[in-house]
Amino acid sequence: MAKTDVAAQAPTPSVPADLANLNLIELLEKLEPVPAPEPISLFPQTPFWGWLALLLLIGVAYLSYRGWRKWRARAYRRAALAEIAQAGDDPIKLARILRRTALCAFPRREVASLHGEQWLAFLNEHYPGNKFAGEIGQTLDNAPYQPNTNSGSAPGLAKLVAEWVRTHKVPTTGENS
Repeated sequence: MAKTDVAAQAPTPSVPADLANLNLIELLEKLEPVPAPEPISLFPQTPFWGWLALLLLIGVAYLSYRGWRKWRARAYRRAALAEIAQAGDDPIKLARILRRTALCAFPRREVASLHGEQWLAFLNEHYPGNKFAGEIGQTLDNAPYQPNTNSGSAPGLAKLVAEWVRTHKVPTTGENS
């Protein structure tokens, strides 16, 4: 068989009469657009993703709560540092600020009765180093008992007190009262 015989044997599709006299462009214009598929949902399709989202939400809430508690627990440090900035190098004011800060951070029964060498040893115990020993420690210890008129100033004392407020180690157990 020849190629012409195969083409002659192929049935021709029947074309409706209203479309038979139209050219290709007119036929294309008569086509209807393909309907768009339904939009894909972004909501999780399996329960696993819902549980994972809930778990992540709980984790974020827990970490936020811990961060908020930590921020609140350090409020006394921020307040003390603001007072230190206003006090300058006045040893009387700095000694009072340091005592109030220690009373906020540690149990009252441990801090309230300390004075003299015991107070300075306490400060050094909860601070890296031994910077409260010597003349600067004596100035800090004697300042509350000096008359206000002779308070003078102690260069570097404000920096040391601010450093203690920022870096002192607070006990993890025990009640602050």
